[in-house]
Amino acid sequence: MNQQPIQNYGIIGDLYTAALVGMDGSIDFMCFPMFNSPSIFAALLDPEKGGRFQLAPVLDGVCRKQIYLPDTNILLTRFLAESGMAEVSDFMPLREMGHAHDLVRRAKSVLGDMRFRMCCQPRFNYARSSHRVERRDGEVLFVSEGPDGLVLRLRTSVPVKIVDGAAVAEFTLRGGESASFILEEAVSGEASPSEAPDYTVAAFKETMNYWRRWVARSTYRGRWRETVDRSALTLKLLVCQPYGSLVAAPTFGLPEEIGGIRNWDYRFTWIRDASFSLYALIRLGYTDEAAAFMRWFEARCGDLTPEGALQVVYGIDGSADLTEEELPHFSGYRESQPVCIGNDAHRQLQLDIYGELMDAVYLYDKFAERISYDLWENLVRLMNWLCQHWHEPDNGIWEVRGGAHEFTYSRMMCWVALDRAVRLALKRSLPAPLDNWTRERDRIYRDVMDHLWDPKQRSFVQAKGSNTVDAACLIMPLVRFVGGRDPRWLSTLAQIEKQLVSDAHVYRYKHQLNRDFSDGLSGNEGSFCMCSFWFVECLSRMGDLDKARFLFEKMMSYANHLGLFAEELGQSGEYLGNYPQAFTHLGLISAAFDLDRRLPQALA
Repeated sequence: MNQQPIQNYGIIGDLYTAALVGMDGSIDFMCFPMFNSPSIFAALLDPEKGGRFQLAPVLDGVCRKQIYLPDTNILLTRFLAESGMAEVSDFMPLREMGHAHDLVRRAKSVLGDMRFRMCCQPRFNYARSSHRVERRDGEVLFVSEGPDGLVLRLRTSVPVKIVDGAAVAEFTLRGGESASFILEEAVSGEASPSEAPDYTVAAFKETMNYWRRWVARSTYRGRWRETVDRSALTLKLLVCQPYGSLVAAPTFGLPEEIGGIRNWDYRFTWIRDASFSLYALIRLGYTDEAAAFMRWFEARCGDLTPEGALQVVYGIDGSADLTEEELPHFSGYRESQPVCIGNDAHRQLQLDIYGELMDAVYLYDKFAERISYDLWENLVRLMNWLCQHWHEPDNGIWEVRGGAHEFTYSRMMCWVALDRAVRLALKRSLPAPLDNWTRERDRIYRDVMDHLWDPKQRSFVQAKGSNTVDAACLIMPLVRFVGGRDPRWLSTLAQIEKQLVSDAHVYRYKHQLNRDFSDGLSGNEGSFCMCSFWFVECLSRMGDLDKARFLFEKMMSYANHLGLFAEELGQSGEYLGNYPQAFTHLGLISAAFDLDRRLPQALA
C-alpha cells in the first residue's frame, strides 16, 4: 500500500495525545494513551506492519476535501462523487469534560445511499507486540499481549467481523443517516463513558464549544487572524495537559530527507521549543498555558544534573532517560530508515536553552503573573552555573552530532539569559549577584562582537573558526542583541540571504561550504520553515515591509489544505520532518504579529 504525503494529514487531539487523519479517511499515526506512549497506528511509517484505522465510503471517481470546523480542532473529511456525497468527522473529547481517552469517528451520508468500509487494525507497542480480539455485544476489545497491557475498546452499532486481528465492517447509510465508531481505553472495573445515550452528539458539542471558547481568548486581531488562530490551535494540541509540558511534535521517524537517516523522535519537551512556544502563546494572551509550563519547569529544577545544569530535553512527565533506539522492523516513511524512538540529544550540552528559558520567564513575569521566590532562587542557581560555563563549546540549537563548537547562537543566547535575569532582578528588586551577572553578560557581548564577527565578509559567522553563516543568527534582532538596522546586522543578513536563502526557502546551514564543520550525519535536509519565518521578521524589523509581506505570503502558499506545516520543506514543496511542528507554527505567529503591527492600516 502506498503512503500518503505528510501534507495530506490533519491532526486531532485531546491534550494527552494526538492522531493524524489522512484525506482518504485513514488514521495512519497515533500513540496511545499519551504522546510518548508506543504507537497503536503507524501506517505512515510502515503501511504493512504499522496499523491503521480506516473509515471511508466506497466510491469511484471520488474527490476528497478536508476542513476543520471553524475555530476548532474537529476535523471533517468530505468525499464527493457523481453518485453522492459523504463525510467523516473526527475528534477527541477533552479529558476535563469527564471523558476517558477516546477517539470519536462519525460517518455520514450527506447525499444519496452510501456504502462505507471500516477497518480498525491496531498494532501495539510500535507493532512489536501481538494482541487478541474479543467480540462482545456492540463492542470489540483489542487486548495487547505486550508489556503495556493496553486494552482498546471499539464501540459501534454497526455489525463487525474480525479479520486477521482487525475489526472490519461494510455498511450502507441512506441520505442523512450516520454511524459512530468510538475507540477508547478499556479500564478494568470501569464502565465505558460512551455507553451514555447520545454520547457522540453530546461529546461533539462539548468539544466544539471547548475549542471555540479557547480560541476566542486570543488577543490577535490582525490581518492573518485565521492563519494565526490555526497555528495557536495547533500549538495547543501539542500541550500535555496533565503536566503542563509541550511536545516539539506529536510524531517520530518522519525524515528530513527522503531515504535519509535524519529521522528523529520529537515527542518530548525541549526547554528551547517549549520556551519559544510560550513566547508565541503569551503574545496571543494565553497565559494559563504559560503558568502550567512554569510549574513543570520548576519541578525540573529539583532534578538538575550533578553540576547544577538543566537537561536539554525531558520526557513530558519530566523523565530524564530518553535513550535512543531503532525500530528495524519498520520500513520507514517512503523507505527512510532507521526509524528511531527516544532521543540522544538529552545527553548533549546546549547552552542556548538558558536564553530561551529566561526570555520566556521574563515575558511571563511581565505579561502574566509575577514569578515566585522559589522559582527565582532556582533561576539564580542556573544563572550562576551559566556564568561559569558560557564559554564552553556545545552542540548548539541544531543538536549537531559532529562534535562541539563555540556557536554564535549559543553564545548570544547566553547573553540573553543573563540580560533578562539582570532586568528581572532590577524590575522586581530581587536578590541577585548583579555585579557578577552584569560582568559576565558584558564579556559575552564583547566575545561575540570581537571573535564571532568576520570583518572580511562582514558578517557574524556560525562558530569560532568558521567562515560561513548560520540561519540561527536570524534571531539576533528578534531577541534585541542587535538593532534591526544595525550595520553589522544588515551585512550579516545579506550574507545569510546569499548563502542560505532560495526564494522563500531558508536553510539552517550548508556544511558543504565549511570544511571545518560537520554535523556528524550523512545526507542533506530540506529548508527549515521556522528560519523562513525568522527571515520574514528580520525584514520586517529592518523596514523592508513589501519584501517581508511578499515572502510571508509565499510561505503561506506552502501551508497544507488545513493551514498546517511540518518542520521542513523539500525543493518541490513536499513536507519533511516531524509534523505538525511547533517550531514552524510559533515562528509563523511571531512573524505575523510583527509584520502586522508595522504595516500601515491603509495597506490592510
